[in-house]
Amino acid sequence: MTINEAQDEVIEEFSDFTDWMDKYQLLIDLGNEQQPLDQKYKTEDNLIDGCQSRVWLQADYRDGRIYFTAESDALIVKGIIALLIRVLSGHTPQEILDADLYFIDRIGLKDHLSPTRSNGLLAMVKQIRVYALAYNLK
Repeated sequence: MTINEAQDEVIEEFSDFTDWMDKYQLLIDLGNEQQPLDQKYKTEDNLIDGCQSRVWLQADYRDGRIYFTAESDALIVKGIIALLIRVLSGHTPQEILDADLYFIDRIGLKDHLSPTRSNGLLAMVKQIRVYALAYNLK
C-alpha cells in the first residue's frame, strides 16, 4: 500500500464520525491496538523532543525500508503516533521524505488538538523525517 493509499484509508475511517468525541475515541482505540514498545527502546535517545507527553519512537531499517514502533504515556498521543506509523512505516526513506501528509488536515486533527499537542504532532512528523533523511544518506 502506498503512503497516499494509507492516508486515504485513514480519511475514510475518520469520515464515518462527525462528532469529535467519537474521533478521539477512535484515536484512543488505535493507540491501544498498538503493540507495546519493547522496554529496551524506551531510552532518552528515542524520546521525541517537543512533545508534552513522553513519546518514544524506534526506527529500524531493513531491506531499504524503515519500520517504526512507538509508544506514549498519553492515550490520544499514542493514537496520533499510531496513525503516523500506519501511514509511514514500511516505506523507503525517499517515499517518507516526499510524502505530503494531507490526512492530518483532511481529518481535522490539527484543528482539534491543543497547541501543545499540535506542537507534539509536528515534532513526531519531524522526527520521522529525520530518521528518513538519515537512512536516505546511507
